Amino acid sequence: MSFKDKRLGLIVNPVAGIGGRVGLKGSDGAQIQKRAFELGAVPRALDRAVQALERIPSMSSLEVVTYPGEMGQEAARACGFEPIVIGSITPGETTAQDTRDAAREMVRQGVDLLLFAGGDGTARDIYNAVADVDRASGDSLPVLGIPAGVKIHSAVFATNPRSAGDLAVRYLQGDVSGLHEGEVMDIDEEAFRRGLVSARLYGYLKIPFHRRLIQGLKTPSSPGEEASQHAIAHHVVDEMEHGWLYVIGPGTTTRAITERLGVGKTLIGVDVVLDGELVAADVNESEILEFLEGRKARIIVTPIGGQGYIFGRGNQQISPQVIQEVVGDGDGLQDHIVVVSTPGKIHSLAGRPLLVDTGDRAVDRMLSGYVRVVTGYHEQIVYKVSC
Repeated sequence: MSFKDKRLGLIVNPVAGIGGRVGLKGSDGAQIQKRAFELGAVPRALDRAVQALERIPSMSSLEVVTYPGEMGQEAARACGFEPIVIGSITPGETTAQDTRDAAREMVRQGVDLLLFAGGDGTARDIYNAVADVDRASGDSLPVLGIPAGVKIHSAVFATNPRSAGDLAVRYLQGDVSGLHEGEVMDIDEEAFRRGLVSARLYGYLKIPFHRRLIQGLKTPSSPGEEASQHAIAHHVVDEMEHGWLYVIGPGTTTRAITERLGVGKTLIGVDVVLDGELVAADVNESEILEFLEGRKARIIVTPIGGQGYIFGRGNQQISPQVIQEVVGDGDGLQDHIVVVSTPGKIHSLAGRPLLVDTGDRAVDRMLSGYVRVVTGYHEQIVYKVSC
């Protein structure tokens, strides 16, 4: 496998995604990051970067250019690379400015592809830095995101870390020659925590493209889907069983279920229902695990429009450990995971499968295969789930 004269830039945002499992709905800002650590959050961006780099042969002529320590050097060395380390950071106190500085330096270093691990906030920082240099030079640096954040609306990310590594290899070898413009989207996190989704298009980054390996742009539910949502809710509520705990993921489709029950719903959070009553709202991973002790339970989720993720995007509170606790050995998967979707969401996938990216490969494989999807009142389809 030849990477003759190729240079790969690597940037890791070490705090990307840290707010996910603890229910903070984002990781932007020092105060949120501090709160996440207080709640017991564990950084996972390094592991996500390693998963991508493991797909790239280290015993090759490829040069890896990265930033010190947790911003890339550790991940590269963990995968057998001896990277060229540039720049400087304060360990444990990295900022968005460090990301922007690193991206600008990668352009100056002449890397052939910039691989970064983070979420939408990181993508925005990369865009701001690269766009500044592009305007000055007239060139455009190809970039590719390793999904590691809480909110990942942008279309510059691979479907999962392994896909990021595979696509990077294909591009650097010349097997993927075309570059597409991927949208860089981000939301107002403070408004998001109040249940308001205010998304903004910041610009476009050039990305190597392979339809199977790049995630789509998140699309919202349309107002015309309300009738389908109510029909789905009617079906799900009719099927609920006494004594079972229901862990209900975020979304307008799942909100229709709690409305049918006559209880509130955290639109962008995870809620817990028992015997038709809301027992906990906006819970995090550890709180869900406490409620699950000694109880039979089901998880209700809806795919993200345009992307198809049912786990691993925006509902990280429903972690691999939560899923394993609910499902057990996996034999009763269909009895414990309820997927609901309007027909419009399914059509928006254009034949692409539903996706899972929990961060646990074994759990992702367990969830893969085929699943029944509730699309209306007593209406279900069987649809493929992939990791």
